[in-house]
Amino acid sequence: MSGIIEQERYTCAIGALQSVVAIPRAVPILHSGPGCGNMIQGFFERSTGYAGGSTSPCTNFTEKEVVFGGTDRLRENIANTYKILDTDLQVVLTGCTAGIVGDDIEPVVEEFREDGKPIVSVETAGFKCSNFEAHSLVVNAVIDQYVSRFEEENPFRSEKNTVNLFASLPYQDPFWKGNLREYKRLLEGIGLSVHVLFGPESGSVREWQQIPKANFNILVSPWYGLPIAEHLEEVYGQPFTQYPNIPIGANETERFLRQVLAFANEQGAELDLDAAEKFIRQEREAYYEEIDNLATFLLEFRYGLPNHVHIVHDAGYVLGLSKFLLHEVGIVPKEQFAVDNTPKRFQEQIAAELQSASDKKVIPLTFEPDAGKVQDTIRSLHHGGRGLIIGSGWDKELAREKDYDFLSASVPTPYRLVMTTNYVGFSGGLRVIEDIYGTVLATYR
Repeated sequence: MSGIIEQERYTCAIGALQSVVAIPRAVPILHSGPGCGNMIQGFFERSTGYAGGSTSPCTNFTEKEVVFGGTDRLRENIANTYKILDTDLQVVLTGCTAGIVGDDIEPVVEEFREDGKPIVSVETAGFKCSNFEAHSLVVNAVIDQYVSRFEEENPFRSEKNTVNLFASLPYQDPFWKGNLREYKRLLEGIGLSVHVLFGPESGSVREWQQIPKANFNILVSPWYGLPIAEHLEEVYGQPFTQYPNIPIGANETERFLRQVLAFANEQGAELDLDAAEKFIRQEREAYYEEIDNLATFLLEFRYGLPNHVHIVHDAGYVLGLSKFLLHEVGIVPKEQFAVDNTPKRFQEQIAAELQSASDKKVIPLTFEPDAGKVQDTIRSLHHGGRGLIIGSGWDKELAREKDYDFLSASVPTPYRLVMTTNYVGFSGGLRVIEDIYGTVLATYR
């Protein structure tokens, strides 16, 4: 066995450069070979932001740097980047070559930091971990090396109704911009002020500086991002509440908001609970009005709609989509596949969470980073009725082979343009329904 993974649905650690790109006016500086930025850009597509992908400053590590070290080249690269780009934050990330030869980048970065430059260093050699895990490395590095400089003017936990949100991974989640916008809207709807930190809804580095002021943190994830919440609890004493999956549709969104409300109350937040309940009720009523309007369509097409689904996605979406489709759409989750290289220590808990969605039948869940093997498994399965596959663009041909409907909802997404669409929340549930049944209707002639 070669051990080669086919159709990896994530990247190596340096893929976390996209977490930097997602911070407005922040720039990743790659201390790596010349192909790393291009590789990440090719995987995520449409992801350059302010200065990402092939536009990211890079030391272009060559044989010379392998032999003699590349710190002088890095120093020159950082200095030139400050001359050319108007930035609020720079984050130096290492690639495999720098990691192998052992280049010590922190002393170089510290030179600029002592000169008052907002700059951070983080070890992201590709062999260390995936970008799911490296996202936490980058965020914690920014907290320790940049946010810590502003602690005096941002007293710890000084704002009772303010929270830091850690949810969708930028670019790894195709819907991250829309999702973060919707999380913010929902949480503000129940009376909280929210630091979303990434994307157009954030206040850029100014918002990062205010991280210590938040009363508590919200983590929406079954496992990725957990080191961030644990680190903030350690350094700033901020407790966190964790929701294990993407809240999609009415049931999960209401459950998510009520969990946050209960936790906020425990932490001494001063919220108008009556106003929060009114907001949830209005959102729920608007959602079910649309569901009621769907009844005629469902009645007319009931024999031509998918009745079961296979989801090939990260664990958070597998859980969220499975719960939503089972309970609110009537599409039964069959074999499900988490392809985010979920660490083994979280797998039992995630499997139990999925199984809690149904007391009628077992929902098989496989943790498999090799999506080629996942496709072979799905090829071998035979279920009656019309099927649906929710996965990446790479699964389109598989759906055609099986004569299944197909929805592209994970990276890479070569057959779908996603800009500000959200799958989170009440509105996100409606969008999922639109996307699934719109795809189904397109097959009718």
